[in-house]
Amino acid sequence: MVLMMSSSGAEGTATEVEAETEEADVCCANCGIAPVDDIKLKICDGGCDLVKYCSDRCQENHREQHEEECKKRKANLRDKELFEQLEESCFGECPLCFLPMPLDHEKSTFFSCCCKLVCNGCEIADEISSGDDRCPFCREPAVTGKEENDKRVMERVKVNDPNALRKMGTRRIQEGDYETSFEYYTKAAELGDTIAHYQLGCMYYSGEGVERDEEKGICHWERAAIGGHHSARHNLACIEERNGNIERSVKHLIIAANLGCEDSMKDLWKHFSAGNITKEELESTLRTHKAAIDATKSAQRDAAETYYQQLAASRR
Repeated sequence: MVLMMSSSGAEGTATEVEAETEEADVCCANCGIAPVDDIKLKICDGGCDLVKYCSDRCQENHREQHEEECKKRKANLRDKELFEQLEESCFGECPLCFLPMPLDHEKSTFFSCCCKLVCNGCEIADEISSGDDRCPFCREPAVTGKEENDKRVMERVKVNDPNALRKMGTRRIQEGDYETSFEYYTKAAELGDTIAHYQLGCMYYSGEGVERDEEKGICHWERAAIGGHHSARHNLACIEERNGNIERSVKHLIIAANLGCEDSMKDLWKHFSAGNITKEELESTLRTHKAAIDATKSAQRDAAETYYQQLAASRR
């Protein structure tokens, strides 16, 4: 499936939008009054950028006439943001080695003192080189036990650290306290935390701890996908496929695969077999997918993975 738009069609659409925007900048879309010193035009509060109004009354009077166009414009703007190709995932870089963090959360460690995530490679390397049991980032001595670690995290919660809020949200879910977990995740999401948006999406979509609301779940997953959360985007791809929107599903899968999501890459092979993606698109995505995974690798991280595998084997 190749998605193309003729240059003339795209140019025509852009020209129409520019003309509409210029006209909206010139006068009120309802009464036609032009802005002067004592009259300021404000953009439509519906979320589009096509028209402006001189007053709330004019906007209300024009709402029915403009509503359909406003919704279409908002949808177009939303899709433009939603399907923008991202350069990195929401997990960012390890604060010590500055390599992209692995998508697998088991390959990084959370430290309650500073609420930083550090890749396992840096954690083990620091432990070996320093010979002590301190945080590799802030150098605070480690504490033992859930209670002491939670106290440290709560200190960061008091200053609205999104990582700390999200950690306590996860902790409360593990304890079965979904109501408090929801509050922590909501606060973190309000502060712009992408992973918290993903967690809220899971809660709403499955009805886990909150009243089930698929629309709200999808909304949070969209926010998470825009922020670079591969699993949120993969979930959106699955939903679009179930709804018969194969084109949108493939778009989501390509972006997620480019971030290193292996499940999305596997699904793209299935879409290739079904003729929903061209060989060139698949090969291009495969190259970017491999590059994203390779970027997270290092000898230090490989050594840490071997260490943890041997540790797990010794405990069996």
